[in-house]
Amino acid sequence: MARTARIERIGGPEVIQWVDVELAPPGPGEVRMRNTAVGLNFIDTYFRSGLYPVELPSGLGGEAAGVVEALGEGVTGLAVGDRVATFGPGLGAYSTGRNVAAATLFKLPDDISDETAAAALLKGGTAEFLIERCAKVQPGWTVLVHAAAGGVGQIAVRWLKAIGATVIATVGHRDKVALAQEAGADHVLLSREDDVAAKVRAITGGAGVDVVLDGVGKASWAASLAATKRRGLIVSFGNASGPVEGVALGALARAGSLFVTRPTMFDYYATPEEREAGSARLFAMLRSGAVRADIRQRFALEDAADAHRALEAGETTGSTILVP
Repeated sequence: MARTARIERIGGPEVIQWVDVELAPPGPGEVRMRNTAVGLNFIDTYFRSGLYPVELPSGLGGEAAGVVEALGEGVTGLAVGDRVATFGPGLGAYSTGRNVAAATLFKLPDDISDETAAAALLKGGTAEFLIERCAKVQPGWTVLVHAAAGGVGQIAVRWLKAIGATVIATVGHRDKVALAQEAGADHVLLSREDDVAAKVRAITGGAGVDVVLDGVGKASWAASLAATKRRGLIVSFGNASGPVEGVALGALARAGSLFVTRPTMFDYYATPEEREAGSARLFAMLRSGAVRADIRQRFALEDAADAHRALEAGETTGSTILVP
């Protein structure tokens, strides 16, 4: 028997229900996974709210760490008792246990804790592919990171500094400035008070930044467009303030022949080789201390609705986990 979150309609955090589920034996290619820590991510709210359509009823959550309890037919490379983690793409991680496709699991090294994996696998993997394989950031480049006090933001800032980039960060509140500075940001701007683009231009001697990492979306799009240097790249990877819509290609020309991409993680972690290489790079960065999970909030698993409220209100910093 497992406890699992379920949504039968889209809406606010109040639509999250908890039900008892009798788990069948894992099917071919599946394992039964008992969760020990579950990651909270902004994308979870997109599925719950309907921003990202999902067939109802549906589970929630993609990221969790735990232990393999049973193997289905044909599963190789895993054994009962192995510590594993996943970031999806299948939903249902908000649970005490479930059957999950073995191909979506990462074996955890002994020196990476369950809580670290649940807090950092998706966010850290996001930073890895955005910085190293999507934007291909080089030492000496200047990068603008929006929402730098959040889970992805803090890891991205640390990662960028570790590879030799200059980081200009934005945060939404004054009490988050210190968090971005602690992560290593060279300059911190207030997204709700400062003219971000004008200050970026001043910092860069009028040139603008080589790359923008923008997980905010609608509210930051204009600033991103105006802060990017000629032939620079805007990586729009999130919708915390709503999706960017109606992008006119002429605006990219007028802003300096800019490049824009809207990547999703599973196009960069699409093959076993990409998954292995990406996770190995992340684990190495965690092991070295260059990046860290920075868990700042813990909620009981069945308090996931409260966690969603805090996340959407901008009341969380760093990473948040749900504890079964």
